[in-house]
Amino acid sequence: MRTRPMTILLSAVMCLLFSAASAPAAVPHLAKKGTATQLIVDGRPFVMLAGELHNSSASSLEYMEPMWDRLVALRLNTVLATVCWELVEPQEGRFDFSLVDGLIAGARARDLKLVLLWFASWKNGVSSYPPPWVKADLQRFPRAQGEKGNNKDVLSPFHEESCRADARAFAAMMRHLRQADPEGRTVIMIQVENEIGIMPESRDHSPAANQAFQSAVPRELMSYLAAHQDTLLPEIKALWESTGFRESGTWREVFGDSIWTDEVFMAWHMAAYVGKVTRTGKAEHPLPMYANAWLVQNDRQVPGNYPSGGPVSRVMDIWRAAAPEVDFLAPDIYLTDFKAVCESYVRSGNPLMIPEARQGPEAARNVFWAVAEHDAMCFAPFGIEDNTPDHPMVASYEILHQLMPLITERHGAGRMAGILQQDPKEEGTTIDLPGYRANVRYNRNAKDQTDMAYGLILQLAPDEFLVAGNWFSVNFSPLGPGPRRAGILQVWEGRYENGRWLSGRCLNGDETAAHWQAKLPPNEADRFAGSTKPRILRVTLYRHD
Repeated sequence: MRTRPMTILLSAVMCLLFSAASAPAAVPHLAKKGTATQLIVDGRPFVMLAGELHNSSASSLEYMEPMWDRLVALRLNTVLATVCWELVEPQEGRFDFSLVDGLIAGARARDLKLVLLWFASWKNGVSSYPPPWVKADLQRFPRAQGEKGNNKDVLSPFHEESCRADARAFAAMMRHLRQADPEGRTVIMIQVENEIGIMPESRDHSPAANQAFQSAVPRELMSYLAAHQDTLLPEIKALWESTGFRESGTWREVFGDSIWTDEVFMAWHMAAYVGKVTRTGKAEHPLPMYANAWLVQNDRQVPGNYPSGGPVSRVMDIWRAAAPEVDFLAPDIYLTDFKAVCESYVRSGNPLMIPEARQGPEAARNVFWAVAEHDAMCFAPFGIEDNTPDHPMVASYEILHQLMPLITERHGAGRMAGILQQDPKEEGTTIDLPGYRANVRYNRNAKDQTDMAYGLILQLAPDEFLVAGNWFSVNFSPLGPGPRRAGILQVWEGRYENGRWLSGRCLNGDETAAHWQAKLPPNEADRFAGSTKPRILRVTLYRHD
C-alpha cells in the first residue's frame, strides 16, 4: 500500500504539534536583556515583590495555614521560606519532604511563587541547622577551630565528609522538587546555605585548615586572577598588587600577611564547598541558585566581626572563581545606606537580588530604588508576616504590580531610573534619560522615612514619561539638538489595570505649579485624595524656544 505525500506531511505536522504540546516548559532560568539579568518564569520576565518569613515559620504547616492569606493581602507574589536539613533528613539516608510538599501546596493554592532557603551546613556564621546525627559526631564532621584549638559551633569546610552529606541531602530535595514541581511553576529559585562564614576568628585554625593555609594557592584561583586581572574588583586587585601580582605561592605570599588574606582564604574554601553542594542540586533540577551575605556593617569592621568567608562584595571575585555553579551573590540589606550596598553588589555584572531587607516603613521606599534603578529581580523584607495590610509597603507593591510589564520591558535599556532620598537634608537629583534631563526636587519638609522622596521615572515614548512614587516633584530639560526648552503639555493621574491605562484626574493649576512640575503628591492639602500614598502620573512634554 502506497502512502500519499500529503498523508506523510500531515502525520509529521501532527507529531511535531504533539511533541510541542507534551514537552515540559523550561524551568525558571536567568537571561540577559541589555545590561540587565532577568528571571524568566513561565516564559516571561518575573520580578519578585516578595517577603521572607521568620526562620522557623515554615517548619510547621499548621502554623503556616492561617498565614498564607495574610501574605496575599500584603500583595506579595513570592514568599521566601526556609527548608531545614535537620527536618529533611532527621535520620541519615531517610528523607521527609512533607514540609516541602505542604509549602508548595499552600503557595500554589494562592498563586504565590516560592524561593526555598536551604539552611544546612551554615546559617548566620554558625552550624545550627544540620541534623542531630551530624552535630553530635565531631569525628566524622569536624568543627572549625579557634587559634587555641577550641572547637567552634561551625562546621569546617576543609572536610569532604561534611560537604558530601550536605550535598546528598540537597540533591535529594532537588530531585523531589523535580517530581513535585517539574516545570518550576511554584518553586522558582533556591538559596544555598545562609549568611555563611566564621566568627569571631578571621579563619579556621584547625589542623586541616592550617595545612591548607600554608600550602600554595590553588592553580584554579591563580588562573582566574590572571585571566581577569584588568577587571578584578579593586579590593582583591589591591591585595594581589601588594605582592607584585605574584603568580604562585602560599596565601600570604600571594595576598600579603594580613587579616584580609584570611578572608580571601576562607572565601575560597567556603565558596568551593557551596559550589559542590550547588552542583549536585542543579544536576537534579537546574533552578537558579544563589548565596547570600551578612554584610560588613561599617568601615571599622574586619573579617571575624562579620562572618569571614561569606560572599561580601569585596570577595565576589573569589566566590566567582571557586563556585561558578552559584548564579549570583545577594546582599541582606539592613544598613541605612541602601544605595551604597546595592551599588557594591551590581559590580562586574552581578545581578541584584535582595532576599532580606528591613521590614519597616523604609521598605516602601527602597523597593522602588532596587527595582527601577538596578533592575532587581527580588526585594524581600525579612519577617514579612509581622507586617499588616495597612503597612506602606503594600501600597508600593500595588503600584509596582501595575507597572511591572512596563518595568520588565525597559530592563537594561536605560529608559528607567529610581528615586530615593536617604536623608532629609538631601535636596534632589538629576536623571538623564533619552532626550531629556529630569530635574527632581525632594520634599523640603521631610522629617523621617514617612515623608522622604521615593519612586521612579519611566520613559514611555520620546516625549512621554510615567512618574510614580511620592514626596518629590520633577520638571524636564531637553538634551541634544532641537528647541532649548521643555514644557509640560499634560499631566494625568491614573492607574493600570491588566496592562491598560485608566485615566483619573487631569492635573493642572495648583496641582502642577501651572504646568511647571509634575508633583507627588499633587496637592498636600487635598484631604480627599490624601498625600501619603504613592500614585502614578503620566506626563507628556513638548519642546520650544
